[in-house]
Formats: sequence, structure tokens, C-alpha cells
Amino acid sequence: MAINLIKAEVESCSEIYELQIKSFQALLEKYQDEESNPGAETIERFYERFRQPNTDYWMIELEEKRIGAIRICDFGELCKLKQIFILPEFQNCGYAQDAIKAVEKAYPNAQRWELDTILQEDKLCHLYEKMGYCKTGKITNIKDGMDLIDYAKGTVS
Repeated sequence: MAINLIKAEVESCSEIYELQIKSFQALLEKYQDEESNPGAETIERFYERFRQPNTDYWMIELEEKRIGAIRICDFGELCKLKQIFILPEFQNCGYAQDAIKAVEKAYPNAQRWELDTILQEDKLCHLYEKMGYCKTGKITNIKDGMDLIDYAKGTVS
């Protein structure tokens, strides 16, 4: 089954927020990271992010059911994949890969893509490496047992 990406409007914020909370719950419980985990974000903070300049949210749909979303910050030749989240019951089915491919096509001016993810989450690192992203060498410690690793794909001239 193929997914569709639909650019989100402000009317979708509460739905995206609920998807985000459910999708990040397991990582929140595992790492107890109340500061940076989107699963602990308040609705007010979510609305702030949604309204940030250069920020787009895309709903991920499967047979007209919304199963997740992806957040992109578009700076022209540089795009940052800030978040991608899929409901737990739809994870490990290739939908994240499909969503990344589709969103990359939606920004044809992007020469470089950047993201960060949890270094200790092998499945997440594997996903991004499979999609052509390479480690940049930058690692940021968040707390004991949790680090963020930066990835990039492409170059900016």
C-alpha cells in the first residue's frame, strides 16, 4: 500500500499533535527525556513550531487514514528533516522510507538534507543510512545513555 503526503494546514494541528504524542511515547518512556522529546511537548509549543518560518508539516496518509507526519524546515538549497513520526502500529512497514523519498521530491531546490537522531537507536540510524544519509561526525550528549547524532545527504554549493 502506498502512502500519500498532504501538506498540513493549521486546522490539522491538534490531529498532528496527537499523532506526535502517540508516536514518540515509547522513546519518551525509554529515555525519560522530558526536555527534547516531542512526546513531552505541550500543545502550545507544538503550535509555536508549526508557525515557525520556513517550517512545513506533511501528514502521512495510508488509505485515507493519517498514520503520522513529517516536519521539514526549508532554507532553499538546505532542508532539515526535523521530525518524522509514524504511529507504532504502522512502524517497520517501510512507510517512513516512502515518506522520506516523497518529501525529498517535494523540495526540488534542496541540494542538501540534514537531520539528527538518537545514536543509541540502531533502527533509526539504519533507516537514515539506508536512505543515503551519512554521519557528519557531530554527536551531542543529551543525557547519560542518550546522544543525538547528525546526518547529512548531498552538498550545498
